[in-house]
Amino acid sequence: MSVFTKIIKGEIPSYQIAENDRFYAFLDIFPLVKGHTLVVPKLEVDRFFDVPEDLLAEYLVFARPIAKALEHIFPCNRVGISVVGLEVPHAHMHLIPINSADDMNFARPKLKLSEAEFKEVQEKIRAEMSKH
Repeated sequence: MSVFTKIIKGEIPSYQIAENDRFYAFLDIFPLVKGHTLVVPKLEVDRFFDVPEDLLAEYLVFARPIAKALEHIFPCNRVGISVVGLEVPHAHMHLIPINSADDMNFARPKLKLSEAEFKEVQEKIRAEMSKH
């Protein structure tokens, strides 16, 4: 069982952003920038392009309102999408507010946010999503 499956099942706490019967989104605890969000299917599949077609087709539809909320909250040119998938064997997508391609450089030092900062970001994103 992957760490993401444990998060989805509530065995490991997370800063949940959104959930439906097929997907779960939560803040990355090692963010590149504030708002860095992970989107995962509840079905545990290692490689992104091994996700079943019906889920793959819904992935971006689920992620879109999250990305739109990130665009409204954080000063950015756009929300970048990255699928790396090397650290956790569970298909996942990174949604990252960016102003340059370097904002998506995973070799950069990660932010160290306090629990209060994570909760503030979580609340802002969820509040923005509830407006639409």
